[in-house]
Amino acid sequence: MGTVKISHDINCNEETFWQLFFDKEFNDKLYKEGLEFPEYVNEEQTETASEIKRRTRGRPKLKNVPGPVAKLLGDKFGYVEAGSMSKQEKVWRWKLTPSTLAEKMRQEGSLRIEPIGDNKVRRHVEMLIEAKVFGVGGILESTAEKQLRDGWNDSATFMNRWIENLKK
Repeated sequence: MGTVKISHDINCNEETFWQLFFDKEFNDKLYKEGLEFPEYVNEEQTETASEIKRRTRGRPKLKNVPGPVAKLLGDKFGYVEAGSMSKQEKVWRWKLTPSTLAEKMRQEGSLRIEPIGDNKVRRHVEMLIEAKVFGVGGILESTAEKQLRDGWNDSATFMNRWIENLKK
């Protein structure tokens, strides 16, 4: 499939964005309530003077998945996300390792933000989605893209609502 690009406006400054992005409580609420994950765990998060690393495990609620894909992935489909951000570069890079077909699927990407106003940033996400499964690779890729795109869209809505509630 190749690269997928998504952008969203988030109603906060750069500092607030990154604070929320790495906040464990916020992420727990985002994944469990905003994205309706049956399971989400921040397994490890470390920070040094130059870098932040995080490893999470999640089981997304798959919505409107074609029958062959649902059967292939199974009821307990999940993934591990491992990522890091150089504080100097301010780009989050991650790799998702699925619980099913890990050797045949590749999902990785980057996230960066740009200030677009006094209290607004634009979040840019770029993802590579690849499935090397004979006969169903294309449908796996398009399903993964839809699920990830919906998740990023929903996360932007949730994040903006969260920020609005912080102001009250």
